[in-house]
Amino acid sequence: MISNHLLFKLASGEVFGPDQPIALKLLGSERSFEALEGVAMELEDSLFPLLREVSIGIDAYEVFQDADWALLIGAKPRGPGMERADLLDINGQIFAEQGKALNAVASRNVKVIVVGNPCNTNALICLKNAPDIPAKNFHALTRLDENRAKCQLALKAGVFYDKVSNVTIWGNHSTTQVPDFLNAKINGIPVKEVIKDTKWLEEEFTEMVQKRGGVLIKKWGRSSAASTAVSVVDAIRSLVTPTPEGDWISSGVYTAGNPYGIAEDIVFSMPCRSKVSVSKESLSCNIPLLKLSSKISSNFLLLHS
Repeated sequence: MISNHLLFKLASGEVFGPDQPIALKLLGSERSFEALEGVAMELEDSLFPLLREVSIGIDAYEVFQDADWALLIGAKPRGPGMERADLLDINGQIFAEQGKALNAVASRNVKVIVVGNPCNTNALICLKNAPDIPAKNFHALTRLDENRAKCQLALKAGVFYDKVSNVTIWGNHSTTQVPDFLNAKINGIPVKEVIKDTKWLEEEFTEMVQKRGGVLIKKWGRSSAASTAVSVVDAIRSLVTPTPEGDWISSGVYTAGNPYGIAEDIVFSMPCRSKVSVSKESLSCNIPLLKLSSKISSNFLLLHS
């Protein structure tokens, strides 16, 4: 469901801009191939001006060829009676194979965003199996948590969401995460000077953000899909455009050489900044065709240019 929301945003030009042609290469399995064909048909029928190609396949080594972006959306969910170790074993195999395929055939500067949970662990497994790709290019998605935190701070302060900045998600995309309000700002003013309710900040706010996904599942009957897709779009945009001066974004990144004293050799969410701008000019000249591929059965989504 995340992929279905995201594919149409990518094809429309909402993510990489109105001047960037896109080719979508969708990766599935034998079991999901008909569903894959259906998605491809809908994309074709939508007549997106920027969508120049839709192709499908079941071989990662073919579909990942020359990938510039890899959005790994899904993972094996935990089922009844399944131990966490079993889940990690299954997902470990999935993401190890994805890492090997990316390492073999993707662009040497491919950017990888892992959404499938546990995304921090899956991102680490993937990057460890792709030694020829810079570790700094791998990200575990915590932008949804950042967006949720900004939403709650804005609602409490009675302001619009774009007035909230400098929000950090520390740690994992899980209930152990730490949404940082101490360094956050509202209209450029520290949050604690705007929201005087310290008890709410220290207790309710933190728990609300940590457990937002679980509450949504109880209300909605399934995990978030549309808001996750939006957060992936936000994450990509934040990586391809310079971060506004004085602000930062949250992303789960490889911790080697980090300045915060966080243990080395793990993937951990922390404040990040993007200093590189992918201008429309460079996109149209140096990246003439953006190709995207998605694995439907495991919900992997990859972008190629």
